[in-house]
Amino acid sequence: MSALPAACTAVPVEHADFIRQVLERIGDKWTLMVIGSLRGGGVMRYKELQSFIPGISQRMLSRTLAQLHHDGLVSRTAYAEVPPRVEYALTPLGASLNDIVASMIGWAADHHDEIRRHRERSGTADAR
Repeated sequence: MSALPAACTAVPVEHADFIRQVLERIGDKWTLMVIGSLRGGGVMRYKELQSFIPGISQRMLSRTLAQLHHDGLVSRTAYAEVPPRVEYALTPLGASLNDIVASMIGWAADHHDEIRRHRERSGTADAR
C-alpha cells in the first residue's frame, strides 16, 4: 500500500500514524474550545480561560493546556510573583488554526438543533 484513500492521498503512508495523532489532538472537543477561547482573548490566565469553557474540569484544562504547549500550539509564561501568575496564548502555529476552529464551532452551533432532531428520531441516548 503506497497511499491512503480519498482525501488523504497526499499523505505519505509513513506519516499516517503521526498525522492521525495530530488530528486526534486538534480535533478533541476541549482543544477546540481552548483554541477558540484564546483566539478571542489573546493572553489569558488559567482561571479566566476556565471561565470561558463551560463544563471543563481543572484536570482536563491543565492536561489540554500541557498537551497544546508540548505540541507548540500554546505558549505558557510563568511570572515569579506572589501569588504566582501564569498566562497562556496561542503561538503562531496555534493561531494558524483560528479559522478552522471558528468554522467548526460555528458549524456545530448552526446545526445543533438539526442534529438534536436526528438523534431524537434515531433514539440516540445522547440527544441533549
